Amino acid sequence: MGVLLLCGTRKGLFLIRGDDARGKWDLEGPLLTGWSVFHAVQDPRHGDLHVAANNWVYGGTSHRSSDLGETWERSEGLLLPEDSELKLEEVWHVEPGHESEPDTLWLGATPGILFRSDDRGESWEPVRGLLEHPTRDRWQPGAGGMCCHSVQIDPADPKKMFIAISAAGTFRTEDGGETWVPRNKDVAADFMPDPFPELGQCVHKLLLHPARQDRLWQQNHCGVYRSDDRGDNWERLEGNGLPSGFGFPLAIHPRDPDVAYVIPEEGAENRVTSDGRLGVYRTADGGASWELASNGLPEPAWGAVMREGFASDRNDPAGVYFGTQSGSVFASSSEGDSWTEVARQLPPVLSVEVGEWS
Repeated sequence: MGVLLLCGTRKGLFLIRGDDARGKWDLEGPLLTGWSVFHAVQDPRHGDLHVAANNWVYGGTSHRSSDLGETWERSEGLLLPEDSELKLEEVWHVEPGHESEPDTLWLGATPGILFRSDDRGESWEPVRGLLEHPTRDRWQPGAGGMCCHSVQIDPADPKKMFIAISAAGTFRTEDGGETWVPRNKDVAADFMPDPFPELGQCVHKLLLHPARQDRLWQQNHCGVYRSDDRGDNWERLEGNGLPSGFGFPLAIHPRDPDVAYVIPEEGAENRVTSDGRLGVYRTADGGASWELASNGLPEPAWGAVMREGFASDRNDPAGVYFGTQSGSVFASSSEGDSWTEVARQLPPVLSVEVGEWS
């Protein structure tokens, strides 16, 4: 099987096909022209491509392809109930459901909305437990709007899930979305009067490790964090090799829960890579220390990588991939030891995910 990179951009979806050795890469696209692709993913259960995309005329919706992008079906049923007094603004993230629910998908959207589909994306229903959450009046939009951008499902139990909303924080459900509990203890919100509130944190990206379901990683507006108890407690991890705690993307090793990757930025008021370097930083000890892993990346560089623009594959050694707002896509087949530019001069890259092709 070859590696398939799904690169969502401001001007459609691009597919980058790598051979088995991840040494030769071919670019295809753009697909879904006219759409701003915030996120695209291949469903590992049956190979479909699913896209969360937005258009200035048609609004936000999901698209599905069962033939690797040759043809597409667009969902027409993405609506909020009139009694919610909320308006769907943008769709941000599409997540395949648990393997025991082969037709289920989840879709995160603005303003702080989560949809569920049980027919592989043909129709969607809002998750009422989040739509009507009792703390909703305390949520505030971040710079990208009040987006639900991270959806993580426990591989061992489809009823256990985590989401992240900017700027509301991390939430956990253990009943399939009926109820959601904030899980933001010791996560800073320096822009709030109380810097450690119950909620209101601006999470930029949240990931659950598939091999250790009690371990969560997050890149926050105010630091990099790890939890080892399903979000009940969080430990801040920078100041030990990272030039900044601010950043957007996050990637993890598929098998080793102690390995994670971030790409720091200067800060909220200067959102470019730190120290004029396109710097990927890697930890191998759960965030106790970080090392620069940027061999082959351009320097100087003042680019930026969006929250969905970082991913890893399940090969051995693991591949790591990211795309920049300046239109480049970089790949490492050595877990970050060295990097190769596999595409350039694309529209601004919004998301990178990994699938497979044969």
